[in-house]
Amino acid sequence: MQRYPFLQALAPVVGQDALVVGTSYTGREWAHLRPGDGNMRTRTLGMISSLALGIALELPHRLVVALDGDGAFLMNLCGLPTIAKHRPPNLLHVLFDNGVYEASGNQPSASDVADLVAVARASGYPRAKWVTTPEEMAREAAQAIKARELTLLGAKIETGGADVPEFQMPEVEMKFRFIRHIERTEKRNILSVWSVGPDGKPR
Repeated sequence: MQRYPFLQALAPVVGQDALVVGTSYTGREWAHLRPGDGNMRTRTLGMISSLALGIALELPHRLVVALDGDGAFLMNLCGLPTIAKHRPPNLLHVLFDNGVYEASGNQPSASDVADLVAVARASGYPRAKWVTTPEEMAREAAQAIKARELTLLGAKIETGGADVPEFQMPEVEMKFRFIRHIERTEKRNILSVWSVGPDGKPR
């Protein structure tokens, strides 16, 4: 089974208010399922979980979801103990393992020799497990959100994805829209806007 049915099952459980960071094709499919400025996609492999950690710590009352892939996950193993050390109860880490670096040409990853859920558990995640069906993904995600416990849910998937439109905006614009969304919904200032006085200096 490919990734899209799992995302379809996850979307209604997560809801519209969650802040979601994803990578590559996963982020594109998620944005098609649940469009909105509360989604941010990055092509930088390995940074999804760390970005989600920072957001979750700063906004402990918001649900934050990291949509990760096995290639990206493997490129930031050092981040897992840091996440586990802080143990944000509002972070749901979702891992899709298709065994390859799909976005760059399907080069094989090393997930065939490592149990990535076991790696998360050994790194200190209090709750980490494999799920095998979209229904199980939805059920486990709902339980994690209700329990407010740092959780990683992994799913072994096939390569390939849904035929959904590509993003119509560059990633830099998406980043700023994501930040402005947080500013608007949290009623706080993140990006200071400088005004320039008559002397040409910022004030």
